[in-house]
Amino acid sequence: MRRLAPEDLRSCCASAAWVAAVGARGPYQDVAALTEAGRAALAELAWDDVEEALAAHPRIGERPAGDGREASWSRREQAGTAGAGPAVLDAIHAGNAEYERRFGHVYLVCATGLGAAELLDLLRERLGNDRKAEREVVREELGKIVSLRLEKLWEGR
Repeated sequence: MRRLAPEDLRSCCASAAWVAAVGARGPYQDVAALTEAGRAALAELAWDDVEEALAAHPRIGERPAGDGREASWSRREQAGTAGAGPAVLDAIHAGNAEYERRFGHVYLVCATGLGAAELLDLLRERLGNDRKAEREVVREELGKIVSLRLEKLWEGR
């Protein structure tokens, strides 16, 4: 059985409400129980709490600075943008700005395993969503990221 420190949980999701909920559900016997608790806590978050989590995520195409766990994970998650050409990166940058104007928060996508062109295509597609549909997609993407990070945290990576 493992109990995780709040600062460790915060590296997986920066919502204070999420950290408190997952912390309160512990200790955890295995990673499956932990990721299930993470999913359940995400489903219960108010939109303001989701926005708090989003604020900690770097824009797609912008490499986070720092040597903390969350910055390191973000760099690895966005590795597909590292070798992208300037035209694709410029288009992602412009798309990020348009997305933020439209929805009021950072474009969040689980970037693990995706290349820059794929991330750009997803961004353009999601710009067509209405606010309600996009909020559902954001929760799904945040859930994917959080689950991956909880697995990494559990395994000590």
